[in-house]
Amino acid sequence: MKKVKRIRMIILVAILTIVQPVILIEAAFSDQTAAQGSPLSLHDAIQSALEKNPLLDAAQSRVSASAERITQAKSGFYPKVYISEAYQLTTTPMWAFGMKLNQGIITQQDFDPDRLNDPSSIDNFNTMLWMTWPLFDSGQTWFARQQSETAHQASAAGYDRTRQEIISQTIAAYTDLVFAKESVAVVDQALQTAEVHLRLIQNRYNSGLTVKSDLLRARVHISELEQQQVEANSQYLIAQAALSMVMGEETQCDVLPVTLPVKKDIPAKALAEWIEMALAGRPDLQQTKFYEQTARTEIKKSRSAHWPSVNLNGSYEINTADFDDTANNYTVGANVTLNLFSGNGISAREREALYLHNEINANVRAMNQKIQLETREAYYRVRSAEKRIQAAELSVDEALEALRIVGNRYDNGQVPIVSLLDAEMTVIRARNNLNMALKDHIQSRAQLALAVGDLGASFQ
Repeated sequence: MKKVKRIRMIILVAILTIVQPVILIEAAFSDQTAAQGSPLSLHDAIQSALEKNPLLDAAQSRVSASAERITQAKSGFYPKVYISEAYQLTTTPMWAFGMKLNQGIITQQDFDPDRLNDPSSIDNFNTMLWMTWPLFDSGQTWFARQQSETAHQASAAGYDRTRQEIISQTIAAYTDLVFAKESVAVVDQALQTAEVHLRLIQNRYNSGLTVKSDLLRARVHISELEQQQVEANSQYLIAQAALSMVMGEETQCDVLPVTLPVKKDIPAKALAEWIEMALAGRPDLQQTKFYEQTARTEIKKSRSAHWPSVNLNGSYEINTADFDDTANNYTVGANVTLNLFSGNGISAREREALYLHNEINANVRAMNQKIQLETREAYYRVRSAEKRIQAAELSVDEALEALRIVGNRYDNGQVPIVSLLDAEMTVIRARNNLNMALKDHIQSRAQLALAVGDLGASFQ
C-alpha cells in the first residue's frame, strides 16, 4: 500500500514537472529582473544616444567649423584695414634724414654734409592706418568660397550619416541586451526544471525505480546549466555596458529593456528599388560626391593662378618726436601682378588637383558598389530572419510537446534519463533560436534602413 502511494506521489510530481515549465516559460525572468534597473524603451535609448553620444557631438562640431570656413573664404572679397604704432631711435644717416622729413622739421642746416653724414640720434613715433583691397586675386577667393560651401554640405551629410550609424548601433546594443536577458531567462527556467527533475529522480532512486547513473547524470546536467547561467549573466552585464556606451553614459547604467523585438514586415519593394533608394539617399555617398565637387573646383582654382591679380592699397600716417609737433601724409595706389614663371609650380599643383579628383571619382564608384552590396546583404538578411522566425516558432512548440511526451515516457520507464535531458536541452536551443531570429530580424531591418540612408529615431 505504501509503495502504491509513493508511486502516485512520483507520478504527481512528474505531472507538475512537465506542466509547470510550459506555463512559466513565457513569463520567465520577469520576477528576477523586475528590480534590476529602471525600465528603458528602445525609443528612449535612441533619444539618449542622440543627446549624449560624443561621436555625434564631434560631427556637429565639424559642421559648425565648416560653416565658419565659409565666412573665412568670403572675407577675401573685403578690404583689410590695419592700424599700428611704432617707435624708432636711430643715428643711421638715411633714416635720420627721412624721419626729420616725415616729421616736417627739416631745416637748411640739415643739408650740411657733416650733419648728413653723422647725424645726431633722432626718435620717431609713427602712427599708421593702412588698407589693402584685392579687387581680383586670380579667382582664388571666388573658388575658395565655392569650396567652403561645398565642404559645409559635405560635413552636414557626414553628420546625417553619423546620426544614422549611432541609431543603428543603439538598436543593435539594445536588442543584444534583450537577447541576453531572454537567454538568462531561458537558462534560469531550464535550471528550475532540471532541479525539479533531479528531485524526481532522487525519489525514484530512493524507491529503487532507477539506477544511480541516472541520478549522477541529472546532477551533471544541472552543473552544466549552472555554467551556462554564469555565462548568460556575464553576457547580460556586457550587453548592459555596451548599451551604456552607445547611449553616451559615462558609467554603466543598470536598465531593464522593455521593448521586446517583434517581427515587422518591411515595405513591399523589389531589391532593385531598395538599391535605387540607397544610391539616391545615402548621406555618405552624397558626402563623397561633395568632396568630388570640391576637388573639381580645386582644378579650376589651380589653373586660375596663371591669371593676373589687381589690388588697391592706401595708407595714412602721423610722425612725431614728442606728440607735440606732428606731420602727416597719405599714400594711395593700385598694382597689377601677373605670374610669368614660377618654376612649373602652378602647373604641378594643377596636375596634383587632377589626380586627386580622379582618386575621389574612383572612390565614388567604389562606394556605389559597396552600397549596392550592403543593401543586398541587409535585404537578404531580413528575408532570412523572417523565415527563421517562422521555423523557430514551430520548433519551440514542437520542442515543448516533445519534452512533455518524453517526460511521460520517462515516468513510465520507457526511455532513459538521457532522452529526458536531451529534450530539455532541445527546448533551450529552440527558444534561444527563436530569440536570436527575432533579434536578427530587427537588427537586419535597421541595417537595411541604414543601407538606404533612411534610418530615423522613430524606428521600431
